[in-house]
Amino acid sequence: MQIRAESPRAGVVGGGKDQHYRFTVLGDGLLRMEWAPDCVFEDRPSAFAAYRDKAKIPKYKVEDSDDKLEIITSRFQLTYNKREFAAYGLYALVFGFTRSLWRFKEEGQPNLGGTYRTLDNYDGRINREDGKPIPLEEGVVSPKGYALLDDSSSMLFSEDGFVASRKPGKDRIDCYLFAYGHDYREAIKALYSISGPPPVLPRWTLGNWWSRYYEYTTDTYLALMDRFRAEGIPLSVAVIDMDWHLVDDPKVVEAGQTGWTGYTWNKKLFPDPPKFLEELHKRNLKVTLNDHPADGIHSYEDVYEEVAKAVGHDSSNGDPIPFDAVNKAYLKAYFEIVLGSLEKDGCDFWWIDWQQGPFSLLKDVDPLWVLNHFHFLRNQQVARDSEPIIFSRYAGPGSHRYPVGFSGDTYTTWASLDFQPQFTSMASNIGYGWWSHDIGGHMLGVKDDELIVRWIQFGVFSPIMRLHSTKNRWVTKEPWRMSAQPRSIVTTFLQLRHRLIPYLQTMNHRAAFDGEPLVQPMYWSYPKHDEAYKVPNQYFFGPNMIVMPITTPQDKSLGMGKVKGWLPPGKYVDFFTGMTYTGGRQMWFNRELDHVPTLLPAGSIVPLDGSAEPLNGGERPDPVQICIYLAPGADGTFNLLEEPDNKTKSASEDPANWDRIPIKYTHAKGSLQIGPAKLASKSKGSSRSWSVRVLGIAKPSNVRATADGISLEIEVVQEINGVLINLINEYLSPKAAISVELGSGLKLQQNRPMELVEEIIQNAQIEYDVKDKVWAVLSDEKLTPSARLVRLQTLEMSENLKLVLTEYLSALTEE
Repeated sequence: MQIRAESPRAGVVGGGKDQHYRFTVLGDGLLRMEWAPDCVFEDRPSAFAAYRDKAKIPKYKVEDSDDKLEIITSRFQLTYNKREFAAYGLYALVFGFTRSLWRFKEEGQPNLGGTYRTLDNYDGRINREDGKPIPLEEGVVSPKGYALLDDSSSMLFSEDGFVASRKPGKDRIDCYLFAYGHDYREAIKALYSISGPPPVLPRWTLGNWWSRYYEYTTDTYLALMDRFRAEGIPLSVAVIDMDWHLVDDPKVVEAGQTGWTGYTWNKKLFPDPPKFLEELHKRNLKVTLNDHPADGIHSYEDVYEEVAKAVGHDSSNGDPIPFDAVNKAYLKAYFEIVLGSLEKDGCDFWWIDWQQGPFSLLKDVDPLWVLNHFHFLRNQQVARDSEPIIFSRYAGPGSHRYPVGFSGDTYTTWASLDFQPQFTSMASNIGYGWWSHDIGGHMLGVKDDELIVRWIQFGVFSPIMRLHSTKNRWVTKEPWRMSAQPRSIVTTFLQLRHRLIPYLQTMNHRAAFDGEPLVQPMYWSYPKHDEAYKVPNQYFFGPNMIVMPITTPQDKSLGMGKVKGWLPPGKYVDFFTGMTYTGGRQMWFNRELDHVPTLLPAGSIVPLDGSAEPLNGGERPDPVQICIYLAPGADGTFNLLEEPDNKTKSASEDPANWDRIPIKYTHAKGSLQIGPAKLASKSKGSSRSWSVRVLGIAKPSNVRATADGISLEIEVVQEINGVLINLINEYLSPKAAISVELGSGLKLQQNRPMELVEEIIQNAQIEYDVKDKVWAVLSDEKLTPSARLVRLQTLEMSENLKLVLTEYLSALTEE
């Protein structure tokens, strides 16, 4: 990742002698606007616009007179009075949005929101200390079709690749107008065009992370990892928080330090650190160590003398070496000596836990930006057979180049859970797609197994699945410390996360090369539907799954949680239950604790790891299961993308370096085709077994499968959410063309609302008299489903029970 100063090029309007303004057309809907009192403009790349010299300049027209300048592209027409930048003299018409003009910094301009640096101190949306709502930054999309990103005070990169401040002087303006109408995806792609794309994540980041702030030892931590394995729960990342280094050692106390910053192993806990990390690697786990760098390097650190010599620090009195984010010598010693020694021990990447604000010795140079940028460059150099990664806080627009994001210390409350889905999807509005939250909550709150289960369900369907908790013996996330039902549910969902990795890895490729974040708000796909803006906690998880996390406590009498969702026009099937729904409506979805509403649109294909209990690490699966929803008339296609298996080329360099397995369903023929794989250069691929899960259909009468025209032995099983077709004992070459013929007369599996409702009423903790009255209406076959619903509304019962009955009875119309 080499960032260089911008060279003169096309697209520039203004900026000449005695001209205080300069505009640069960077896309058909993207315009850079600068104002300089001294007529000297900035060509150095900024932390946000690090790659604006790579932008492809579109066709545009300029009309220039003595008192007016107009710039016209296919998406907007900008008008400027050639004086100061102000609402009355600088405005733009976004084509297709004629009833509203964008005006420079006019108050009250709508914005769909971006993200924020940290959730520290926020209980949901509200700050616990001052009671104020979280001041979310803005994104680059708006229902009005325009958004302004102010880049006037961000950090710059100098010609040698180091960081720099902007030119001094009052009233300098450097901002970007995004005018893409309701084409929200194009706005994000335009952002990536000048800021740089998000990188490919290492595959193993997509599995389960275990993190806990706790005084582990070598033996207790390895025993914990082995217990997860014995329970059939896969992990991929081991996070070692704080106490890996000296914290309350007498040497730390004597120096008057808190112990938050540290780089010397606590040998009382970890007597042989390289051996400890080697054992974790043997368990197919990657390792990150927590680093709070703010307090510098102290005399009790093993590397103190070597660092002092490298930076020219007088160590004779044992004075600490202060942290200095803008000192080249310090950073060199920090990365090569301090962190380098620990990387030799086996640390794979760093958790950068910077909490000390945005100030350094250079104006507008945020230490967090510096740490994120150079840590990522460092990991590019030292990563072991892996794409580079860091784990750190969000520093502002452009931070998507340095994943993964750490959202801060989360309060263990329903309010915190309720905010995180919206917070995650909104971040895509500023291109930030890889948030990692403290799943299950970090601190305070109360022990509530239901809350933890619902949080983990959201975590499974969030960008990064990282369990975390604070230093308290009672705050735990180990499933076996829960009661029987939550334990079983959490175990199943943690297994599901690893089963989803084939799908997630394809989305990883899509995010890096196609500019499509994994989690997207509903309005990205349905911008003209008002309902899409009214379900902030509902989102697309990749293009083939719509997730509606349940983020409020369940009705205790019914044992069910609920969420209000919106289904766009079309046909949908529930991933877990196989229930089918017709879209074009808002409705309440009700689920017992073991399910969360997860809907697949017609024609969706989701590849899964076919193992019920996947192994650690999240590597290429064997077997593979293809999960598909075959609504009438809907074809489906999917390219299963896998990183190169030969490690000769970086997966992040070129999308052509990936193996591709095409998957296609043709409804008219009832035929599913898998492969043959299109392998990257020198890739050998893998021979694997396959199964197919067809959601929402009844068992077909005549299924057959072939590979390269040769018949395969199969097993067809009707299950609760559809039909499972196993290709028995077949390990097929990646070059094989696999065909599963389902026949053209497929029948949808009948929804089972009466069966489900009877069970719900049976389990409900309500009056028997109410049960009798409800069942009398439900079992009256003389009444149509709609008539039953009308009759039920007249009965005295809880509103929640009415909502449950409404959802399940409406399913009778989906037959």
